[in-house]
Amino acid sequence: MRMIQALSLGGVIAVSVLTQQASAGDAQLPGYSEGAQVVRVEGNRSQVDQISGVIYSQIRSMRAIRQLRMSLLVPRTKDKKPAIVYFPGGGFTSADHEKYFELRSALAAAGFVVAAAEYRVVPDRFPALVEDGKAAVRYLRAHAAEYGIDPTRIGVLGDSAGGYLSQMVGVTGGEKAFDKGDHLDQPSDVQAAVTLYGISNLLNIGEGFSPAVQLMHQSPAVTEALLVNGPAFRDFPGASISADPDKALAASPMGHLGGDEPPFLIMHGTADRLVSPVQSKQLFEGLRAKGGKADYVLVEGAGHGDLTWFQQPVIDRVVAWFKATLGGPIPGGGGKADPKSDL
Repeated sequence: MRMIQALSLGGVIAVSVLTQQASAGDAQLPGYSEGAQVVRVEGNRSQVDQISGVIYSQIRSMRAIRQLRMSLLVPRTKDKKPAIVYFPGGGFTSADHEKYFELRSALAAAGFVVAAAEYRVVPDRFPALVEDGKAAVRYLRAHAAEYGIDPTRIGVLGDSAGGYLSQMVGVTGGEKAFDKGDHLDQPSDVQAAVTLYGISNLLNIGEGFSPAVQLMHQSPAVTEALLVNGPAFRDFPGASISADPDKALAASPMGHLGGDEPPFLIMHGTADRLVSPVQSKQLFEGLRAKGGKADYVLVEGAGHGDLTWFQQPVIDRVVAWFKATLGGPIPGGGGKADPKSDL
C-alpha cells in the first residue's frame, strides 16, 4: 500500500488516497475489471471555484470607460467565509493581479474567499489607486451574499507597491474622500491588513541605501514622484517626491495613522535592496505608538520579492495570521449550494 498526493487540474483539491491491490470483494464493484486498481479517497477538503474577469469598478472619463477586473477564488461551501483582497506589486507601473497564486490558493484552501484586484498605476496619479483598492472592498461587501462572504470580516494583502495599497486601505478606514465610484452605500474599511515588503512613506523608500540610490529617489522621473506629482508636461517641468513633503506624506500610509487602524501583519526581508526595511520598521513603530495592534516579522536573508516569499513557512505564516485575526468560516452561515455542482 502506498500514499499518493492527488491535485486537481484547478489546483485546489488536494487529498490523500490509498492505492491497493484489488481484493475479492472489489470484484463486485460497478465497473470492475480484472487488473483494475481500486482507489479509496480519504479526506474532506472542499472544492474551490476560480472566477476570472470580474469587473468590480468602471472608471468613467469624457471619452472612455475603463473597466477594472478582479479574479476570485471561492470555496464551494455553505459556510459564511471571511474574505481577502490581494493587491499585486509592480513598482506603481503595473498591477498583474493574477500572480502570487501560491499564497492566494493557500488562503482559499483555508476557507477564505480571495479576490485579486488590478488597480490604476502610473501615469494615473494618487489617489486613483487608493480609490480602486477601496472600491474592490466595497464590491465584495455589495456581493457578499453571492459569494458567501461575511461582510464584517474582510482583510487586505499586498506585496511591494501592493503592500503600499494594502496599508493605505487599512489606515484610511472612515476617510470618505477616497470612496469614489460604485457601491457607495457599503463601507470600505477592513478588519485586517498584511503588507509584504511594502512602502509606508514615499519620502524615504531608499532609506539607508547608497548615495547613488538616494539620488535616484530624488529624480522627478522615479515612480513615486510620478505617482504623486505626475510627469513633466507643457509648463510643468516635473518635481521630485521631496518637492512638497506634506503632499508626499498625505499620499503615504504614515500620513494617515490615527490610532484606529485594524490589526496589521508587517513582513520584510533583511536583504531587500529595492524597498528599504526601514519602511516596515517605521510603520510598525508608528502603529504601536498610536496604540495599534501590529505584528512585525523580519525574514532573514530575503530579498525583494525573491523566491523566499513563495516558500511554505512564509505562506503558512500569513494564512495563520489571517485565521487568527479574522477567524475561520462559519459552518452553514450563508454560502449558496449549486444544484449542478457535480457537473
